[in-house]
Amino acid sequence: MKVYIVRHGEVLHNVLGIYSNKDEDLSDSGIEQAEKLREKLKNIEYDIIISSPLLRAKRTANIINIKNKEIMIDEQLRERSCGNLGGQFVVVTKREEYWNYYSTIEYGTAENIKSFFERVFHFLDELKTKEYKSVLIVAHSGVSKAFNAYFNGIGDGKFLNKGLKNCEIKEYEL
Repeated sequence: MKVYIVRHGEVLHNVLGIYSNKDEDLSDSGIEQAEKLREKLKNIEYDIIISSPLLRAKRTANIINIKNKEIMIDEQLRERSCGNLGGQFVVVTKREEYWNYYSTIEYGTAENIKSFFERVFHFLDELKTKEYKSVLIVAHSGVSKAFNAYFNGIGDGKFLNKGLKNCEIKEYEL
């Protein structure tokens, strides 16, 4: 099965460089990014779109759905919860450590990276049991980091720079 993962379009907290628990909609730039991606998807076949339940992902999924396929929502694709870091600039954490699978540093009530990856891995394990030929996933940078870990292994555990940019797409074989 081909699995395409897309990160949602830009939202305000991406621009400001803050952690956010808010369910934000796309910025004007994020809408433009999704519209450009829609054109690239004309030549990609997919049976279904599976999206994170967060507004920015659902909005991106609706914009890029050039083939008018069913859009299914899956809670397991929700972004890693930043907990009580919400509203703070990302520089309040050691970003390398925040996205280090082997880190023992805990950041307040932020979701533990190992638990987060397990949630995404469970989604992918369930997806293996489906009869799709090709699936388009719309999610988040953190989810794309977990996909990287699932398909390429944990390795050195450093995932800070292994996520997708806004409206970037990556293909995997499941």
